[in-house]
Amino acid sequence: MTDLLDALRTALEGRYAVERLIGQGGMATVYLARDSRHDRPVAIKVLRPELAASLGADRFLREIRVAAHLQHPNILALYESGEASGFLYYVMPFIEGESLRARLDREQQLPLPDAIQITCEIADALHYAHTHRVVHRDIKPENVLIQEGHALVADFGIARAVSEAGGDKLTETGMAVGTPHYMSPEQALAGEHLDGRADQYSLACVFYEMLVGQPPFDGPNAMAILARQSME
Repeated sequence: MTDLLDALRTALEGRYAVERLIGQGGMATVYLARDSRHDRPVAIKVLRPELAASLGADRFLREIRVAAHLQHPNILALYESGEASGFLYYVMPFIEGESLRARLDREQQLPLPDAIQITCEIADALHYAHTHRVVHRDIKPENVLIQEGHALVADFGIARAVSEAGGDKLTETGMAVGTPHYMSPEQALAGEHLDGRADQYSLACVFYEMLVGQPPFDGPNAMAILARQSME
């Protein structure tokens, strides 16, 4: 991990001063950095090397630019994207807050007014994105940030870009777009032409978890969860 961090620092030297690792997911790693040009803290999300190599820079960056045009108070902005020394990355504001997942881990269930407010704000963000023909594809508590009591939907870029650019290449890396606990039946069945209803289904699962303390469907593994999503 240290070697990877050092390589990233070298690749982005002069533009971003990469400070430390702040998060890691199935497809990407997130680093805290300072934007040298604008003197501001940012979060840089870097695709896993094997995924970046499989997708290729041109297609990934072309698809992610679509998400960069989304401007909404409940959508985390996308400042920039690029390729440097084999790293595929995009840059977002660094948010002084916590994810909805962190809050659920701490509180398990949220008060009804809070759950309704968060759900409505996510729904507003999704409606805006869908009118611009952008489907998120991975709505889950980890991708919702809470700042001063308000919801920000993150990662409109990566799921779309990976899905649109990846196709059968995702199989090569052993990855899939979406998270089983929140995935709609049509997405679970590997539907390629998803629309906004897939996001709405995922949001309903998140709302359920905020109220009940656990997702509506669970199981011992991803396949069991997806089977319940599709059959119950």
